[in-house]
Amino acid sequence: MENFKPNLSRRSLLAASGGALGAITLAAVSSKAVGAADGTDQNAASSVDFGNNIPVAFVMGSHATMIDFAGPWEVFQDAGDGNGRGFYLYTVSDSTDELHTTGNMADGKMTGLRFRADYSYGNAPQPKIIMMGAQGDHTPAKIDWIRKASVNADYVFSNCTGAFLLAKTGLLDGLSATTHHDYFDSFEKQFSKVKLVRTARYVDNGKFITSGGLTSGIDGALHIVELIYGRAAVEQTVAYMEYSGDGWSTRKRS
Repeated sequence: MENFKPNLSRRSLLAASGGALGAITLAAVSSKAVGAADGTDQNAASSVDFGNNIPVAFVMGSHATMIDFAGPWEVFQDAGDGNGRGFYLYTVSDSTDELHTTGNMADGKMTGLRFRADYSYGNAPQPKIIMMGAQGDHTPAKIDWIRKASVNADYVFSNCTGAFLLAKTGLLDGLSATTHHDYFDSFEKQFSKVKLVRTARYVDNGKFITSGGLTSGIDGALHIVELIYGRAAVEQTVAYMEYSGDGWSTRKRS
């Protein structure tokens, strides 16, 4: 393990440049990834070069809960095999129009961090990992894209009430799953074909992995890192993140 090097190239660039060069570099990468809002092939998804990295698609909607996707995002961006192989992260939504995360409430409206997804469902590249947290806009296009993209994905991963979105696809029928504890009863009533697990940070069905509320997504993502790159990789990622939770190391298989 002592020869392992975490995947910190982006963070090192930001630190070395005082942030300015890193921000420009990341903006350039993002601009290449942005697809047309109407789903046309303005920036062909097939032209994306993932290199040796594993593509991870974050499904996004209005009022996405910040830590639900930011926690797993941090895990995947920091993790790797120590030899230049890690994860390629991008966001997917109904369009590339501006969205807000959760944040401030004023006059009955919520406004948070503003962002635009990299791709619409019409031109998003095929991911190996699909991730979804709590969010709004469970549109037919979103549900259909998750259902179709999951066929060729290795892992489909929900956090918090993102389990409701995943369950709406029917992909959890006959399987076990978990979600935020405040929503256990409503999930159980709404999705009678899914066996709710109330005592786990995450539930692993092989391809389909669901984690509980908020910070549980960090554990679920670390678990996926361990499955792909091994325990040394996940331990280095945990150390780098200064994360003290150990829920990732307790497996719950269904």
